Amino acid sequence: MKLVRRDFVPNGPGSVKMIPEEDDDMWHAYNLIAAGDAVLAVTVRKVLRESASGGRDAERVKLKLEIKVESVDYDKEGSVLRIRGKNILESEHVKIGQFHTLEIEPHRPFVLRKEVWDSMARDILHQACDPAASADLSVVLMQEGLAHLLLIGKSITTTRSRIETSIPRKHGPAIAGYESALKKFFENVLQALLKHVDFKIVRCLVIASPGFTKDQFRDYMLLEAERRQLRPIIENKSHIILSHSTSGYKHSLKEVLDTPNVMALIKDTKAAQEVRALKDFFDMLSNDADRACYGPKHVEVAHERLAVQTLLITDSLFRNADILTRKKYVKLVESVKDAGGTVHLFSSMHVSGEQLAQLTGIAAILRFPLPELEDIEM
Repeated sequence: MKLVRRDFVPNGPGSVKMIPEEDDDMWHAYNLIAAGDAVLAVTVRKVLRESASGGRDAERVKLKLEIKVESVDYDKEGSVLRIRGKNILESEHVKIGQFHTLEIEPHRPFVLRKEVWDSMARDILHQACDPAASADLSVVLMQEGLAHLLLIGKSITTTRSRIETSIPRKHGPAIAGYESALKKFFENVLQALLKHVDFKIVRCLVIASPGFTKDQFRDYMLLEAERRQLRPIIENKSHIILSHSTSGYKHSLKEVLDTPNVMALIKDTKAAQEVRALKDFFDMLSNDADRACYGPKHVEVAHERLAVQTLLITDSLFRNADILTRKKYVKLVESVKDAGGTVHLFSSMHVSGEQLAQLTGIAAILRFPLPELEDIEM
């Protein structure tokens, strides 16, 4: 995210002007913009004009509008934010108070005004604009005939390509057909990699599969790279690693991120910290259940007793339209940090964030056992 201008008072009012540059930035913007904020951007609106013959012609006009936000939708596939609200800027084409939907896309600047820039909003802004936090990883999950190419950013996992090829059985007279179908499948995966993986950004490519499919594909890729002089692959050979997965489906991503050699490569990325924190929580839950809790009520009680050592919370809880609920969670996060605890803010667009969301979206590892939490209703 490119921060063009920043002019606000911590815990007070102000504005920032930003230009989102990639998919991750759109996700950060989605988490930053809340109901009640104001967003200013250039937009296009259909306007009816009287023609010389007395008829009415529709014309699309470019204009600058500022709206008071009522709702924000994020289209993950198209990487577009749709912000709906009432116009608050005088314009000859749009009356004040009229509804309009602003569309924010990558490389389109916008200004965001808030009445209160709380610590959560400031954290998200810092993360979005910190280039060091961008340690991206690409994963190919594959099995014979099926592959998923995933890009894992700071806060969002996107499926860049799904490759499916019908492959006949390996034995009997169909063996020749098997070989050519497998080669065609590998070629399709290689083309997807060349199209979607930019080694200037991606620091590591993991190829994962059950059995030997990953080894066969890597051999094919390196051979073709030499034959066709594919520089990105030849120069980044050392950044390509193999890992085991139980299938080529997306749910296998969690086990790949869990493997020690992958963890070592991505240890300083936000995604890796989330995976590790969640693993620690589940380990504690099974080995010493009185030192782990989840659900808003249990976590609040544990914090009142200054027992929270690590707080795990999903970003979706801060997108609550109810301002009091958002304030409650912001206060909890600040308070846990003040008491010397660690806070992990999980992205609900990452596989670990989805897991945490199934556990109410909030959980904690405790400094000391609190068996009495069992008696408190969730």
